[in-house]
Amino acid sequence: MLSILSIALLMLASLWILSPFIGSLIWATMIVVATWPLMLSLQQRLWGRRGLASTVMVILLLLVLFVPLTVALTTVAAHADQMIELVGSLSVADLPKAPDWLASVPLVGESLSTAWHRITVDGIAPLVAMAKPYLGVSFKWAASQAGSLGLIGLQFLLTVALSGILYSHGEAAARAVHGFGRRLAGAQGDAIVTLAGLAIRGVAMGIVVTALVQSVLGGIGLWIAGIPAATLLTALMLMLCLAQIGVVPVLVPAVAWLYWGGDNLWGTVLLLWTLVVGTMDNFLRPWLIKKGADLPLLLIFAGVIGGLFAFGLVGLFIGPVVLAVTYTLLNSWIGDTLPPANPPTDVKISPP
Repeated sequence: MLSILSIALLMLASLWILSPFIGSLIWATMIVVATWPLMLSLQQRLWGRRGLASTVMVILLLLVLFVPLTVALTTVAAHADQMIELVGSLSVADLPKAPDWLASVPLVGESLSTAWHRITVDGIAPLVAMAKPYLGVSFKWAASQAGSLGLIGLQFLLTVALSGILYSHGEAAARAVHGFGRRLAGAQGDAIVTLAGLAIRGVAMGIVVTALVQSVLGGIGLWIAGIPAATLLTALMLMLCLAQIGVVPVLVPAVAWLYWGGDNLWGTVLLLWTLVVGTMDNFLRPWLIKKGADLPLLLIFAGVIGGLFAFGLVGLFIGPVVLAVTYTLLNSWIGDTLPPANPPTDVKISPP
């Protein structure tokens, strides 16, 4: 008992000392695991030089991931009050008559035309009054989260530094993790470590890449259509896509704004672009996730949403990994006791 207590105290003390670095270490591990194939490919192209490949990967992380996310948080925080005022000003806006072609749109045309006519008669003030509290709370939360921007930037830099270390010593770290898994559960523990890595890679491909593609395409549509504050709205779309909400809450009001201004041509173009961008995650995300890990899509989706609420942004990766490991252990535990899928039909039950 004293031995176990001593080991437990050492573990708790180590976690306490490392607590300022745990969040950044988790982020760095997720990123390195997700981008490790790219790292190996880059190393081959750079004459097998691991140090040079690690440096290039760190620079790419700064340019592709952390700089856009920092800019998005800064932009939303700087314009939170302005966006709340804009929502309030919509209550006095007049909505023009619905275009004649709207009712002829298949499936949803009549419903949209009826709703448009109702808003034209009653005004948009009831809708704005209903949505304003939620939007206000959301913007204020984003501002409060980005208020400690210096701390967030420091954590990002620490994550990049740890990612560079893991890129340089990735094989040794992988051997240590696989050895720990084997010590816990033998070959099954080793397989679970591999599955966790595949789940991380699948979620990174499915969630992050889909969010980047949708937000960038949505931002291009806003910029071409001449929507003001397109950069701010693109940053907002990126955060909504990471939260699994999508781009529709941003693009649909932009379409309505164009119609209000009488620009029916660009309103129609942006509406069609919204249909394409807003629905592409239905096939892009499952395809990318399946390329990374052959797990039930519902399991990964539940892990993404639940992890986001439980752990914040890093929960996008922690949630699916935890559920994937639990799912695999449960299947392995009950796999040998399952009855056959097609029981024999010639079994005769004798009377008592």
